[in-house]
Amino acid sequence: MAGVVSMRLVQLHIAHAAGCRLLCVTLGHSDRWVLHYAAKRKYVTQRGNLRQRAKPKQELAETTVHEERILQEVKSVSPVLPTPVTPTDLSGDGAVQELPGASTQNMLPRASQEERGWREMKVEVSALPGILARLSKIKLSALVVITASAGFAMAPVPFDPSCFLLASLGTGLASCAANSINQFFEVPFDSNMNRTKNRPLVRGQISPLLAVSYATACAVSGISLLSFAVNPLTGALGAFNIFLYTCCYTPMKRLSISNTWVGAVVGAIPPVMGWTAATGSLDTGALLLGAILYSWQFPHFNALSWSLREDYSRGGYRMMSVTHPLLCRQVALRHCLALVGFSTLAPLLDVTTWTFPIISLPINLYISYLGYRFYRDADRSSSRKLFFCSLWHLPTLLLLMFTCKKSVVGKKDKGTASEPS
Repeated sequence: MAGVVSMRLVQLHIAHAAGCRLLCVTLGHSDRWVLHYAAKRKYVTQRGNLRQRAKPKQELAETTVHEERILQEVKSVSPVLPTPVTPTDLSGDGAVQELPGASTQNMLPRASQEERGWREMKVEVSALPGILARLSKIKLSALVVITASAGFAMAPVPFDPSCFLLASLGTGLASCAANSINQFFEVPFDSNMNRTKNRPLVRGQISPLLAVSYATACAVSGISLLSFAVNPLTGALGAFNIFLYTCCYTPMKRLSISNTWVGAVVGAIPPVMGWTAATGSLDTGALLLGAILYSWQFPHFNALSWSLREDYSRGGYRMMSVTHPLLCRQVALRHCLALVGFSTLAPLLDVTTWTFPIISLPINLYISYLGYRFYRDADRSSSRKLFFCSLWHLPTLLLLMFTCKKSVVGKKDKGTASEPS
């Protein structure tokens, strides 16, 4: 029995010595063993000659760093609008007391008060004529009156000063009405263009109600003057032109490039109105003047729109210069050459003498040359030259036509001789 106990003690001593040696080896080479912790998991990777090494997983570490970074990047956000300061008085015990008569709304900034409610629009009486002139596009209206006066002067009848003044005034009022209504409809689109963003309605210098009232007054007075003081035919042409400009040309500018042809018809009607105001009838001479104005507008407007392509694109207008640039240049050149043909037709239609197509040929050839340069080069420089040439070409052509007008006295004598005795 004592021998058995002694053997058991020897075995326990050997096992204990082996465990100590294993523990020492483990402490000396801990990186070669797979370790498992409750808090962190570690994966085993093989490296070298069948030696294994524990590699910690990076998810928990990266998550911790990410959370710390988020906490560090959080900043306090200041309010968009400053908090209104209410006048208060701190009493001795720390209670807050409002001063009598103080109101939070009264202490808001002035800009905030204007944004919350309607803003009253005030127009100075001294500035109103200038605002209405810009609303009427006074320069364009003056050009319309000039072309109507040319049609009146070219009519083969004796000159009547009173009828001339009434026709010019009525035509000018009709043009002011059409231009004002046009600006009223195009406020959202004019605000996107550099050329038109300073118009009165866009800047709020005049109310829409006042603009529409002014346009209505001009239209009614102008059409009434042309219809009752001149003749009904001229009044009907004036009313038709207002309708064509405001209800056809204006909305078509955002729908189709055909708006340019419709706008050319609008510009061709005023000289016809001048002719009908003098004669009371629609003759071939009136149609010839309208055709000259119709063709002149294509090199004039197409050259202008070429320099304003970016503006028209921002405004949403479908112009030839934006959507069909090649067609824009072709049409301009085509109608420059048409001016030569219409000038040649004037003596054939018994409107002028044969001197007119000869003396007008140099300026017609010059604008045709600039139209060809615009078609060939297609740049801003050539378009500007063509546009500025068109500004002096039209009045010069009309003046030459007037100087070569056939004498009214000669026509009367010819008509008297043809009558039977």
